[in-house]
Formats: sequence, C-alpha cells, structure tokens
Amino acid sequence: MAADPFSVVAEPQRRRILDQLRTGRATVGELVDRLELSQPTVSKHLKVLREAGFVTYEVAAQRRVYRLAPGPFEELDGWLSPYLRLWHHHLDALGRHLDRKDRP
Repeated sequence: MAADPFSVVAEPQRRRILDQLRTGRATVGELVDRLELSQPTVSKHLKVLREAGFVTYEVAAQRRVYRLAPGPFEELDGWLSPYLRLWHHHLDALGRHLDRKDRP
C-alpha cells in the first residue's frame, strides 16, 4: 500500500529535500551539504520519498543521483485544485468589491 502523500510531505526535512530537488538533480552528498543534515538523516528521508514515489534515482558510478517524480505531486494537485478554485473565486469577489468601493 502506498504512503499517503500528505503524510510524507508533512515532515519538514522531507519538504526541504523536495525543495532542493525542485531546482535539479542532486546526490545524497550534495543534499547533505546544502541542507546541513547528517548523511543518515538525508538517506532515511530519501528512502521514504522514494518508496512514496516522490523521487527516483539513477546510478552514476557509485553515487545515486536523485530527482523529483511527478506522480504524487499530481495527486496532491488533484486534491488541492477544488480548494484553489474556491480561494480564487473568493479573491476575485473581493477584488470586484474593492473596485466598486474605489469608484466615485
């Protein structure tokens, strides 16, 4: 059974790793340096992210190079979309109201 994507991204260090990978591929060592976390901590979180489908890796020499995978993000986006539409609807209504108030 796949992990709940919201549970996976609820952990702050995992979000930090995802933020780093958003800018491009990275090795464990690069993530350790950028995030100033221990190698075991980064590896532990990468394992959770990999098992949940958020990241994939390819082997380059003796290193694993990690990158984002779209699947779970699409699932999160699908769940959030109705709420974003609702939020935009309310912001648009507020904008129209403020525009009317500014008119003489």
